[in-house]
Amino acid sequence: MSTRYDYAIVGAGIIGLAHAYHLSKRGRKVVVFERTPQAQGASIRNFGMIWPIGQPAGETVQIALRSRNIWREVLEESGIWHDKCGSLHLAYHADEWQVLQEFVATSQERGYTCSLETPAEIAKRSGAIVQRGLQGGMWSPTEICVDPRKVIAELPAYLETRYGVTFRYGYPVTGYDKPNVYAGGETFQAKHLILCAGDDVRTLYPEALQAEKMRPCKLQMMRSQPFENGWRVGPMLAAGLTLRHYRSFEECPTLPALKARIARENPEYDRYGIHVMTSQNGAGEVVIGDSHEYGADITPFDKPEIDDMILRYLKTFLNAPDLRIGQRWHGIYAKHPTHTYRILSPAENVTAVTGVGGSGMTLSFGVAEKTVIEHLGEN
Repeated sequence: MSTRYDYAIVGAGIIGLAHAYHLSKRGRKVVVFERTPQAQGASIRNFGMIWPIGQPAGETVQIALRSRNIWREVLEESGIWHDKCGSLHLAYHADEWQVLQEFVATSQERGYTCSLETPAEIAKRSGAIVQRGLQGGMWSPTEICVDPRKVIAELPAYLETRYGVTFRYGYPVTGYDKPNVYAGGETFQAKHLILCAGDDVRTLYPEALQAEKMRPCKLQMMRSQPFENGWRVGPMLAAGLTLRHYRSFEECPTLPALKARIARENPEYDRYGIHVMTSQNGAGEVVIGDSHEYGADITPFDKPEIDDMILRYLKTFLNAPDLRIGQRWHGIYAKHPTHTYRILSPAENVTAVTGVGGSGMTLSFGVAEKTVIEHLGEN
């Protein structure tokens, strides 16, 4: 097997796989190194939401929409399970309904495709939604659901077969001295190194992250057991708590009042950064989450009270028959205080893509394309 490559990518999570896709599609010889037998980080510990509706207006939502289009091409060509199910944001309080109306009123000019719907229209989209107290909702057709575990497990085989990408699992990269890549006790050669794993950036080039002031974020999530008789939720769902989480809603004039009410009525949700969303994978499992704890508040031990609060709020908008939790876990990702993602050049012929935070699945193929064209000069 050859040890000479045009590009060596560190990390077989979704950001690394997206870079491998764009580079190999342009005819470049690519090797991907992953320190574990299969990527085990944030890329498999999320909802599987390709979620343009949550991205801030401007360049970021355009990258998200471009990423979504590439996702569709890859998913359809590879045959990996996905569901173009769209999303619903549900409003059960007057202030939530007001924020949704404000968002939709300017959505088209800001790059979003969405519309308001009545409770009756929402009921036609999903029989799983609690109708009591429902004032209305916002429908967006742009969101796609994937199963992160299947994507991370199956996408490498597609890239290997279709585009000739080489994968080396169990090969931690310990150094790069152009053109030599030191990984797994062996030496490879590559003209350029791309770091797509935050831990490896910190290990190999710690000074590159010191000025970025990124901080770790821990989230707790759950997954239900599959439902009997093929019961499906339909669209991916979010409710009032989510409106205060995603930056896409920041420009809504009455959002501060909504935030103030939630802080007053449910301060524990703010304390743990809880907002509640759901997606459903091809096996019928409903993914539920999540919370956000930062920096010194992070411990290796999960808090059962967080899961209880998430499930309690879930019942206010999702009517799931015999909901039983099959798995619980937590994920940790790096979040930048001001930027949605960062593309760094910590050394000659080295590029690091990091700080994507909770938007990795959504932005992956779009950010990778931007990196490949604008920073690596591969047209």
